[in-house]
Amino acid sequence: MEVKTVGIACDHAGYPLKRFVLEYLEKKGYAVKDFGTYSDESVDYPEFAHPLAEAVERGEVYPGIGICGSGEGMAITLNKHQGVRAGLAWNKETAQLIRQHNDANIIVLPGRFIDNKTAEAMLDEFFSATFEGGRHERRVKKIPLK
Repeated sequence: MEVKTVGIACDHAGYPLKRFVLEYLEKKGYAVKDFGTYSDESVDYPEFAHPLAEAVERGEVYPGIGICGSGEGMAITLNKHQGVRAGLAWNKETAQLIRQHNDANIIVLPGRFIDNKTAEAMLDEFFSATFEGGRHERRVKKIPLK
């Protein structure tokens, strides 16, 4: 995957993991655009998911990372956008497959259910995997509701 500026967004439950992910991204030399939240004070995840999704759709950031407690709320919100394919990953294998088979442009992490080491392994897989195309490309083209 050719990485541009990485976009990242989280809610309060994802904030502790986001702090670690930001350090990981800095260590890897990636430019980052942070869409918030910026503390563990209770917030509503759609307020941060929508701006991330819009930036991905406009090509301002690629790829994106979304983080909330279970990952579900963030993934559901992100996937409301026609130009977004957000995949919820729980381990390095699913992080790889959402790129290879679904051409995911945003990885969603379940902040309350994975540790930092797992998150790092998942991000390494997501960033290094490439879309396989072929039969998967045909399927991905059928996703938008145009």
